[in-house]
Amino acid sequence: DECKMVADDLKATLEGLMDHLFGPVEKRWADDYFPFTEPSFECEILYEGEWLEVLGSGVVHTEVLDMAGRSDRRGWAFGLGLERLAMVLFKIPDIRLFWTDDSRFHDQFKAGTITTFEPYSKFPPVFKDIAFWLPEDFVENDFFEMARGIAGDLIERMELTDEFTNPKKGKTSKCFRITYRSMDRSLTNEEIDALQNELRDRCADLDLEVR
Repeated sequence: DECKMVADDLKATLEGLMDHLFGPVEKRWADDYFPFTEPSFECEILYEGEWLEVLGSGVVHTEVLDMAGRSDRRGWAFGLGLERLAMVLFKIPDIRLFWTDDSRFHDQFKAGTITTFEPYSKFPPVFKDIAFWLPEDFVENDFFEMARGIAGDLIERMELTDEFTNPKKGKTSKCFRITYRSMDRSLTNEEIDALQNELRDRCADLDLEVR
């Protein structure tokens, strides 16, 4: 009958939406109850080995259409939690992250691309600068690798903050700012100073003259 045709159209459309979001996945429908639709359905998909509830839906109740002055029409409705779906697709562990202003969260995502969320620390950073005169054969990545070999994952970022050439010496100097941050605790200036001093001492290995 007419109601079944509308319900079949609803399911076919939403199954296409699920395939678009998650790729071809196994789906199952279950009867449900919502006050403004009859019949009503719940859709689940088999995603990464687990059944995941993704949306509720149903054929719009005739009384709703009557009150809207559209008794001559039939329709369907659905609702899905966009944040919950995004948490699954992007592997985001905490829904509260969607309301953060932290650029470390927002900068990870681009329109039209699904990428896995990379966790970042909620603990405060420690900033340290280091400047040195360069040898002619300086390779920036060698310095970065040496620094990470000393401090490991405590280094969150290294960025060039200043560069100039001394015309009298004919030498070029670069200054890098190192951001230290732990994923599970607050760092102390004392422990970072120790790492920074070791890095300064090791600069000689790359013929870097610390300023």
